[in-house]
Amino acid sequence: MNKVVLIGRIANEIVLRYTTSGIAVANLVVAVNRPFAKDGEQKADFIPVTLWQKRAENTAKYLIKGSRVAVDGRIQTSSYDAEDGIKRYRTEVVADNIQFLDTKKETKEKLQEQYPEEEGYIHDEIPF
Repeated sequence: MNKVVLIGRIANEIVLRYTTSGIAVANLVVAVNRPFAKDGEQKADFIPVTLWQKRAENTAKYLIKGSRVAVDGRIQTSSYDAEDGIKRYRTEVVADNIQFLDTKKETKEKLQEQYPEEEGYIHDEIPF
């Protein structure tokens, strides 16, 4: 059985593209906190997620970096030969479902509250 469930925050800007046949595909990274802290500091894993078709379009339309999501899907691995001749491997989660735990408006409000622009924070530099 190949089944993955993640709950975390979107850690990057969502990239929405279309295949040559017009199928939507979105790539994002979900930051998931580890269940333990090392030296009192919480660590996170950053997991690449791929969404297809309407799920991809809706995610790109309604969520932003920092939004909380629940994703379930499967792990997929692939490999390729890089320009330097070394074989590279990629592991990602291909999502079957994504649940929006925040709206775009809620995420923007929380980010504005935590990182107000008047204090010199630039929202594109927020670490998740």
